[in-house]
Amino acid sequence: MGNVFSVSISTNDIAGCCDCTAARANYICKLAENRVTLRTELQKLRELKNDVNRKVDVAERQQMKRLDQVQGWLSRVEAMETEVGQLIGDGAETVEEKRLCGCCHPKHCISSYTLGKKVARKLQDMATLMNEGRNFEVVADIVPPTPVEEIPGRPTVGLESTFEKVWRSLEEEHVEMIGLYGLGGVGKTTLLTQINNHFLKTSHNFDVVIWVVVSKTPNLGQVQNEIWEKVGFCDNKWKSKSRHEKAKDIWRALSKKRFVMLLDDMWEHMDLLEVGIPPPDQQNKSKLIFTTRSQDLCGQMGAHTKIQVKSLAWKDSWDLFQKYVGKDALNSDPEIPELAEMVAKECCGLPLAIITIGRAMASKVTPQDWKHAIRVLQTRASNFPGMGHRVYPLLKYSYDSLPSKIVQSCFLYCSLFPEDCFIVKETLIYQWICEGFLDEFDDIDGARNQVFNIISTLVHACLLEESSNTTCVKFHDVVRDMALWITSEMGEMKGKFLVQTSAGLTQAPDFVKWTTTERISLMDNRIEKLTGSPTCPNLSTLLLDLNSDLQMISNGFFQFMPNLRVLSLAKTKIVELPSDISNLVSLQYLDLYGTEIKKLPIEMKNLVQLKALRLCTSKVSSIPQGLISSLLMLQGVGMYNCGLYDQVAEGGVESYDNESLIEELESLKYLTHLRVTIASASVFKRFLSSRKLPSCTHAICLKMFKGSSSLNLSSLENMKHLDGLTMKDLDSLREIKFDWAGKGKETVGYSSLNPKVECFHGLGEVAINRCQMLKNLTWLIFAPNLQYLTIGQCDEMEEVIGKSAEDGGNLSPFTKLIRLELNGLPQLKNVYRNPLPFLYLDRIEIVGCPKLKRLPLNSNSANQGRVVMVGKQEWWNELEWEDEATLTTFLPSFQAI
Repeated sequence: MGNVFSVSISTNDIAGCCDCTAARANYICKLAENRVTLRTELQKLRELKNDVNRKVDVAERQQMKRLDQVQGWLSRVEAMETEVGQLIGDGAETVEEKRLCGCCHPKHCISSYTLGKKVARKLQDMATLMNEGRNFEVVADIVPPTPVEEIPGRPTVGLESTFEKVWRSLEEEHVEMIGLYGLGGVGKTTLLTQINNHFLKTSHNFDVVIWVVVSKTPNLGQVQNEIWEKVGFCDNKWKSKSRHEKAKDIWRALSKKRFVMLLDDMWEHMDLLEVGIPPPDQQNKSKLIFTTRSQDLCGQMGAHTKIQVKSLAWKDSWDLFQKYVGKDALNSDPEIPELAEMVAKECCGLPLAIITIGRAMASKVTPQDWKHAIRVLQTRASNFPGMGHRVYPLLKYSYDSLPSKIVQSCFLYCSLFPEDCFIVKETLIYQWICEGFLDEFDDIDGARNQVFNIISTLVHACLLEESSNTTCVKFHDVVRDMALWITSEMGEMKGKFLVQTSAGLTQAPDFVKWTTTERISLMDNRIEKLTGSPTCPNLSTLLLDLNSDLQMISNGFFQFMPNLRVLSLAKTKIVELPSDISNLVSLQYLDLYGTEIKKLPIEMKNLVQLKALRLCTSKVSSIPQGLISSLLMLQGVGMYNCGLYDQVAEGGVESYDNESLIEELESLKYLTHLRVTIASASVFKRFLSSRKLPSCTHAICLKMFKGSSSLNLSSLENMKHLDGLTMKDLDSLREIKFDWAGKGKETVGYSSLNPKVECFHGLGEVAINRCQMLKNLTWLIFAPNLQYLTIGQCDEMEEVIGKSAEDGGNLSPFTKLIRLELNGLPQLKNVYRNPLPFLYLDRIEIVGCPKLKRLPLNSNSANQGRVVMVGKQEWWNELEWEDEATLTTFLPSFQAI
């Protein structure tokens, strides 16, 4: 019948057909066919919907957003699927009615008509949807990036004050670039994450905050891609552009915005213009913050503010450790909390170590587990779970990034010193020189400068920490453990270091271990004697310092150490050196600081390579005639405050009166650093007349000047390198004089002095002991950089700085002072009459000064609360204060003894 539905209706059927018209009849007639068509078209529509959905999914994976018209179409298609499904079900019911009631039953005719009409209209609607779906050339659009994207990260613990400092700097208009530097694993990335996320919580005037990880081996193209994802659309077409083209696009985009750029984990200087980043300035009001392990990089990048991210304080360390261990483990046994504190302290405030060790201990519920952990961490930390595989490799990046093998060798050398040990820079200078690390310079001054440069490099790489007075450095404990891990596990270094410091040893380790070792440190043990003849063909350094029970080294011990270059016996109880020390033909550094040795053996004449000899504070009182002058290569000699001349008749140099030692010192061609003791006024005069010795003297001890009632210190003004001065046992000394301005006028009063004159610019340490007749030390106003002042057992001392100097003008002594110790000064009434701004002071110790009722302090002298005050409780109770605020400031600082 084609597309036209027609039928002949007899007179008898008129009533049964419900007066159906031809058009209506067509719906009924074509219902079955249309139902089949409906299923087919529905399947086609579903297939088209799936195609569109796939396109949408691909676009959304590229951070695009589906178009509203596409979403509306998909919603209409889903609604259509539901409606068509219902129609298909209704059609099945109608067919069943037709079978039961007959095709012309009135009820069936009506329902078939109704259903047929719906099916025909749905076919038309589906055709419309199909046409719309086929016309979608674009299904999604580029999404404008959110101004700030939240970065997943853990909450900061103990970094709150650093965060506040960074945020305050960020708010200052003149601060455009901030460098955050610190040790690996200390929390720099965590801090930067919190800074990023804080922009989500606070109102600000920036258009966009951009986070980029730079990493150790930066891919500038990838850096550009990450930036462009925040300011443009980073599709494959853009990624294929050259770096120069990308830089231009980024520059154009960022130049129109006020941005915050957060660059994490920078290791080397990055040219912002090469990337396309407009340098932040006062005009664009943008900001840039970066993290790095290198303080030097902060300078290279031009950071206006450099902020160190430091290790956590103990309370914060303990809180973080407890968080990762968990209450179940900590409460599982009464012993565990105390043991847990010991474990936490091994982390020394490094968050990475705290988290790693905390997680490892979370399942440990017996005291034995915790005691074992303490033992492992103290003896072989690399064996602790997570340390050798996660913590140390991360820290080793800093070691790998050091600029040369020489700097790396110097870094590893520091691991020979005990944990928490402050290493004197002067010691490192000579040990590194004598070890042969420094071959760039032939002269000692050039080598010294190189050493200071290396130390600075290590400090700025956050691999060493500098003491407050800058004369010492120390390792962070975890960094030291990493260094020992390198020397014990890494390739060419494996087996070359033997380090057993502070291990409680009573005897030396098995000599078998010494055979291939190059450097041995047994510092800070309880070894009593060293016997035998170890074969050590490669040994170059042997450090035995701080073995306070070590009294004897047997003859023959040094017999087979032909390449030993550095030997330190400092602060041991050694009473004599074995004669076979003469076998150490390569020895260049010999440290006898603080030993019980009284006489140097004549066999030392064979140490012809010796460059540094250190006798300071030792009991050496006898030196064979001609020994010093025979050591032709000596560059540094330390005889400061040693036992020379305490005992005159022991077969050595009888006294300075014969001037023989002065002459021997003068004969040393390469001598540049001298720390010397002088025990008579006549020899002092001879010493000062020398063309060579005053200019290379760094410290001088004046003692036992018999019959000298006055001492003129004007002559010391020519000692440009003088940094230490001790005066002791000068019983008859009443007055210290000074020739003002080189005019021969001895100053009695100080009223005409110019406070800008600095005669002892380098003098950092002064000790005055048992000078019974001295009344004051007013001359110290000429030592503006004095850091340590000790005065003891001076019965007549009334003032440190006399009133005559205070009346002389705008003087401000002791601004660099770090430590002040006053002991046994029964007549002392004043240190200085007016309050002083102690910018660096960290300790005041006062004992046996009953008349000292007032200190030169006010509420501004507390050095931000870091001053510790030590004394008797009775003395403290009678102190008079500038005002109530001063008492309040210093009250928490007092420690009674």
